[in-house]
Amino acid sequence: MPSLQNKQSREAEYITVQDFYDSFQEVLQLEILAGQASMKQPIKERSINRPALALTGRFEHFASNRMQLLGAGEMDFLYRMEPEVQKNILNTLAMRHVPCIIISRNLEPTEILVEICDFFSLPLLRTKLGTKDFTTRATVLLEEKFAPRTNIHGTLMDINGVGTLIRGESGIGKSECALALIERGHSLVADDFVYVRRIGERKLMGTSAELNRGYMECRGIGIINLPELFGVKCVRVETSVDLVVSFVEWKIGLDEDRTGLEENFYKILEVGVPIMEIPVRPGRDMARLVEVAALVQVNKAIGHNSAEELNQRLIKKMQDEQV
Repeated sequence: MPSLQNKQSREAEYITVQDFYDSFQEVLQLEILAGQASMKQPIKERSINRPALALTGRFEHFASNRMQLLGAGEMDFLYRMEPEVQKNILNTLAMRHVPCIIISRNLEPTEILVEICDFFSLPLLRTKLGTKDFTTRATVLLEEKFAPRTNIHGTLMDINGVGTLIRGESGIGKSECALALIERGHSLVADDFVYVRRIGERKLMGTSAELNRGYMECRGIGIINLPELFGVKCVRVETSVDLVVSFVEWKIGLDEDRTGLEENFYKILEVGVPIMEIPVRPGRDMARLVEVAALVQVNKAIGHNSAEELNQRLIKKMQDEQV
């Protein structure tokens, strides 16, 4: 089974508070209240901690690598706390080197909290979202930020909803095939260089670099702008990676799959993606073959395997003839 991992694959070990803020300021409705000088603090975990028990002075199992979220309950507890006690508790929390503190529901921080965050250069953020809503959204966004990712040489198409990665040696005809597929109404996601990330355990999502999205190199013609030629619907920002089609140059003696009974997989980020190998030779309509390969994959996904069905019919006929 071919694989693509090791040197090219990577998983983010951490992101900075600045990266979190810049990426999600709008969707999470964030603002900075204090500690802006230390926005390079690392966030090493994708979970969020509510330090309710820590505010009572219990730090035995305190998750210091996580962002700390103060909801209505925690803030009410701080409001009612004696100033000296509050100062001691927040000092202890800040000295645990937490990435940042976030206040939900647009609540006002205490003066002591702001002073301590400025003193320790600890970023203090505030969101207008409710505690539960913020936790749900931020957790999903952090999962994406920390998702394992890699890059692959190839062309990624969306063919009737099937994310199809076309691979092969340079000059074998991947881009020309993609152009023919676009003319048939399908969409290009990435040409030549595909960025792939894994969501959860099994789902792969592919996209292109924003800089060259919608552009394609066509040998003999040069760089072309696809939306200008074919309309904006011919380009998609991202799609799942459901099928790999590998172009190989045909030569005498090449072992070609004639039945499709054996299913092979191409490993990307530890996920096995079905792969079909199609020989390239003069006169073959490669775009049509790739289109049919995607349709075959759809049928397999819903439980219809043409090769297996015919094989079972042949076996039954032979059994009937022996009776």
